Amino acid sequence: MEAEPTSELIRTQLRRLRVNAELSQEEFGKLVHYSGSQVSAVELGQRPLDRLFLKRADEVLNTGGLLTSLLKMTERAGQPSWLDRQSILDQPQPPQLVAVLEETVLRRADESFRGLMIQQIAHLLDCAERPQVSVHVIPTEISSHVGLAGPFTLARSEDGGWVGYLEHQLGGTSVDKDEDVSILLARWESVRSEALPHRQSVELMKEVMTSWS
Repeated sequence: MEAEPTSELIRTQLRRLRVNAELSQEEFGKLVHYSGSQVSAVELGQRPLDRLFLKRADEVLNTGGLLTSLLKMTERAGQPSWLDRQSILDQPQPPQLVAVLEETVLRRADESFRGLMIQQIAHLLDCAERPQVSVHVIPTEISSHVGLAGPFTLARSEDGGWVGYLEHQLGGTSVDKDEDVSILLARWESVRSEALPHRQSVELMKEVMTSWS
């Protein structure tokens, strides 16, 4: 239960440092390759903390690595709930997976992460080649969409029933009430409609990987 206070501390320190630097959320966002609304979502706890974002924030705000150090404390509090979930794709009869991510996630790192970003995107491309996996990318020009409120997952069972899962710093929350699931399904359709088709998304990921090469 120590992870949440530490995460709140990171957001509080981030907000304090930004204000002390006399940077608006929009101005700070441009320096760390985020939109102003994305910075706001991070500070409010509506968007998960991101190691690359915090590393860049440390550099811009000249913190001496404070924010990334605090994040390491959060991670040491326990293994994240999503660890090893990808193994389900290697089962004899794997489920169908449709994933949506932002182009900004693929481009957000600085030069020191060049090798890591190439590996990460290559892994995404390998996954996208699986017949049961479809990856879609929301292009950079789409700066506002409902997915900015935070990551979520929807799963459908063999009998057609749906269940949702909302991620946060302490793990996640299951969603099974019909009205709440309906809201998530509507949000999923909204996010999915903003993303490129699978093949175009793959080509975009290849383009981004080349830019890191």
